[in-house]
Amino acid sequence: MRNETVSLRGKLVRDMMKNMMDSAMGHKFQTGEYRANPVEPAWICPPDYEYEIIETSTCKLEYLRPSGVFTGRVILQLHGGGYIGPMKNTYRDFAMQYSRRSMGGDVLTVDYRVAPEHPFPAALGDAVAAYGWLLTEKHYAAEKIVVAGDSAGGGLALALTLYLRDHGLPLPAGLVLMSPWTDLTCSGESHKYNYENDPQFGGTRDNMLYNSPYIGQADPKNPYISPAFGEYDGFPPVLLQVGSEEVLLSDSLTVAEKLRRARRKLRLSVYDGMFHVFQMALRLIPESREAWDEVSRFLEIIYGIERNTDGKVVRIVRSGRKRSGKK
Repeated sequence: MRNETVSLRGKLVRDMMKNMMDSAMGHKFQTGEYRANPVEPAWICPPDYEYEIIETSTCKLEYLRPSGVFTGRVILQLHGGGYIGPMKNTYRDFAMQYSRRSMGGDVLTVDYRVAPEHPFPAALGDAVAAYGWLLTEKHYAAEKIVVAGDSAGGGLALALTLYLRDHGLPLPAGLVLMSPWTDLTCSGESHKYNYENDPQFGGTRDNMLYNSPYIGQADPKNPYISPAFGEYDGFPPVLLQVGSEEVLLSDSLTVAEKLRRARRKLRLSVYDGMFHVFQMALRLIPESREAWDEVSRFLEIIYGIERNTDGKVVRIVRSGRKRSGKK
């Protein structure tokens, strides 16, 4: 766990966010109105990458990969948005980060179905299908798949892995979780002690965290909805990052404690003074840069990427699997 003071730039960004949340635009963000109907320019894929949209029977998959390169490594990204927001350009930028930080790995991002039109178990079903697509259609080895997600996507990554374990399916090599939303009952203690601190979801109950339409008629304590109520025997290694001022801090701490009790490999990093999914700042603030560097180190360990004292890659454990099908 990190125990450092927040940077000056981090404080400025946090204060700017708080000021924005106090405005009419902030209310639309908190309640999910903005997330549910994003208006964005077309995303431009870098020239050294290939980008493909794959239509499935229920949702779209966005498949990003370096041109002319196949490492056998792949990140399955599950985006955030409170289970009500669709895919956004931020997550296409995240996909680029994951590819570069896995030394040229591929990235599959699931534009899963969202509520209120598609409550539980729609998102989980789409995540399971996308994972199966990587295994059966593209023949990635499970030990080369890392599942990554932020906020609702982080909770969904945990739910997916619980589902795979419970159904005897091969587990991914690791999980990268950024501020995961793991308790849709919103019963964690941090909802109280960070109520005034959280610049995004603090100071109000009129936001997307409460009375989530994703739950539908199901039990919100179902671990496939709220993984905080699950158990973590047999889980792969987990990197868990969260900000100290989030109302969702308890969501991460609860899961971390359960992983420890199950004696699983875990790195928990609580970033002092940081807000929900501060990694979206990318290189703008030191804390975000550090968090992404931590993702790099985690992926290097999972994928067996070794560096010398100068930081140069000296060895990569390669997969014997080959990508099938036409690129």
